[in-house]
Amino acid sequence: MHRRTLIASGLALAAASPAVAQAPDLENMLYLDLKQGRVEIKMLPEVAPLHVARIKTLVRQGFYDGTPFHRVIEGFMAQGGDPTGTGTGGSKLPNIPPEFSQRHFVRGVCGMARSQAPDSANSQFFIMFAPNPGLDGKYTIWGMVVRGMEHVDEIKRGTGSNGQVVGEPDRIVHLRVAADVK
Repeated sequence: MHRRTLIASGLALAAASPAVAQAPDLENMLYLDLKQGRVEIKMLPEVAPLHVARIKTLVRQGFYDGTPFHRVIEGFMAQGGDPTGTGTGGSKLPNIPPEFSQRHFVRGVCGMARSQAPDSANSQFFIMFAPNPGLDGKYTIWGMVVRGMEHVDEIKRGTGSNGQVVGEPDRIVHLRVAADVK
């Protein structure tokens, strides 16, 4: 009887305890600070190791700080990462080849922008406002917003079919790898 009581007590305790949460991988988490608030992005090195490595390199150089969201299309995405704000700029690092996957472009997904050439990704990226299956398998997915999507939703929208932001666009205040934030 005593053994059954101990087993039952242990089972009850286990059932009442929340599942042990796995600590977030801070080396693969970004803090994107906007004027609207903080956005947390989980990077996906198992899906796009070259792109995640590039983002981390540029983040650690401070490359993205102050860069604009130059192309923002309602119901589609917000694009940034171009220091010129024209959509034609990038870093001084060489372009990287695509890392297409079976993942889908859904709300909150972070993809790497490129020109018509598949291996032209450099520094520009976009965050999806809504699903767009037309991008699946054609652009690299490297991350996913896990917190703060409401702040992404507040980024100033562009005009016209290309979504070019007229006037003063919203900018990245800071972009940091979470492991580097004290």
